[in-house]
Amino acid sequence: MRLFRDFRDHIFMKLFLLLYILLQCEGRESEFSYVTCGSLVKLLNTRHNVRLHSHDVKYGSGSGQQSVTGVENSDDANSYWRIRGKPNAPCQRGAPVKCGQPIRLTHMNTGRNLHTHHFVSPLSANQEVSAFGENGEGDDLDVWAVQCSGAHWERDDAVRFKHVGTDVFLSVTGEQYGHPIKGQREVHGMAGASHHAYWKTMEGVFIKPSSEPPRHDEL
Repeated sequence: MRLFRDFRDHIFMKLFLLLYILLQCEGRESEFSYVTCGSLVKLLNTRHNVRLHSHDVKYGSGSGQQSVTGVENSDDANSYWRIRGKPNAPCQRGAPVKCGQPIRLTHMNTGRNLHTHHFVSPLSANQEVSAFGENGEGDDLDVWAVQCSGAHWERDDAVRFKHVGTDVFLSVTGEQYGHPIKGQREVHGMAGASHHAYWKTMEGVFIKPSSEPPRHDEL
């Protein structure tokens, strides 16, 4: 019985510490209002009300890489993406992301980066968007520039992501997949900026800006 109590207390303490850490990092009513490097977020397409999503399901055509979709369910853990710097360019943990800054979005559960290239998307015949790489490392086609109106990406702003390599915008236009991902929306790259290309941060763990001297941490 004592062994059980000790184990229970140990688990309780670990859960308490985890909750404490999350409360220190998270919360929309915090003293900072910017999206920061290292944060883990869900992104909502404001036109179609779906969150950017990926999973270990490959496209059956095009590149055959891991598919990227939009889902209505707000609770799906496969919709978390970590904000990182581009390859060989540090992104200081907790630093506000600047408007125009090139970033990578790394899928939390599979470690692959949001990616696009000159393959045709399966439903709309726009440009295919996939998840690519291993353990957060892919190539130069994983880089997107944040387009927003001020100096920094604010957490309540709707922003666009323009692909640095091919100049398309991350977009959703409403096409839905069938089996095995029935009802999920196609995410693709579009040549023109439109109301289909606006995204807003929703749920997530937002890393606070650090008061320590800057370090060049690659995230």
